[in-house]
Amino acid sequence: MREVIEKEPRDIFVNYLKGKGLRNTRQREEILDAFLTAKRHITVEELYKIVAKKDPGLGYATVHRNLNLLRECGLAEEIKIGKQKMRFEPPFGHGHHDHLICLKCGQIIEVSDETIEHLQNKLAAAHDFAPVKHKLEIYGYCGKCR
Repeated sequence: MREVIEKEPRDIFVNYLKGKGLRNTRQREEILDAFLTAKRHITVEELYKIVAKKDPGLGYATVHRNLNLLRECGLAEEIKIGKQKMRFEPPFGHGHHDHLICLKCGQIIEVSDETIEHLQNKLAAAHDFAPVKHKLEIYGYCGKCR
């Protein structure tokens, strides 16, 4: 995970593509740029709509495949909320955070709490466990939906 934070996303993606024997294309650059600038938890469909505005010839399957490549190389993390569509977010740029997820409207609220982080580390240490990464998702109802 630290490698993602220390290197530029474009370099990570290009190196990953090279390692898989794939070329870095203009379409891949557009998908990467749109994903990184979305500033929200995004579905494949939402990303496709953003990219298709710039390049109407770009197919949905191309966006889907490339978002999977971004996930494989560590530039995108999946968030699955109940039966809703999978969403993705960059794992860097805004620090570690957890999610409060509304079961009714699907709103995702990013939260950070040092006390929780400390307790998770303390729990792992008490069990002689070395965590590499974690995620905390709390499901419930937002203020609008209660």
